[in-house]
Amino acid sequence: MDILLVDGYNIIGAWPELRELKERDLAAARDRLIEMMAEYQAFTGSRVIVVFDAQYVQGIARIFKNHKVDVIFTKENETADERIEKMAIELNNVKTQIQVATSDFTEQWVIFGQGALRKSARELLIEMEEIQGEIKKDVKKTTTIKPSGKIPLSEEVAEIFEKWRRGKI
Repeated sequence: MDILLVDGYNIIGAWPELRELKERDLAAARDRLIEMMAEYQAFTGSRVIVVFDAQYVQGIARIFKNHKVDVIFTKENETADERIEKMAIELNNVKTQIQVATSDFTEQWVIFGQGALRKSARELLIEMEEIQGEIKKDVKKTTTIKPSGKIPLSEEVAEIFEKWRRGKI
């Protein structure tokens, strides 16, 4: 199993869309990141854990699932980096590959030393853009495929029936 640990505020500060949203509404930026990570999780099959420190929202240490993504708010006086390092050690085993998404250079070296792989915010953004492009292609393909009927009809007859069905004749 692959697990992606995401340094939430680091990614929000690094991605232009989220950084701009953060200036207006920090909670909306967090929600948008979680939505995007849910898409990542669904598309890649990797488990995603997003970690936010209590730096911006003190006193709400908690763990919950949002869009099937594990979300962790650290307790006071615990940074997201510290929590990510602990989790990288706890979750690391022969069958699990841990990746950490952060642009914090020091954190990347610490994580790398613990056997986890690192992914910069820029690399994750590029991967997300590719995933969103693939999702758009799949949605477009699905919406353009018309269900086949039991009776083969010519395009002209099918169009007449469609107008009739919609009450336009």
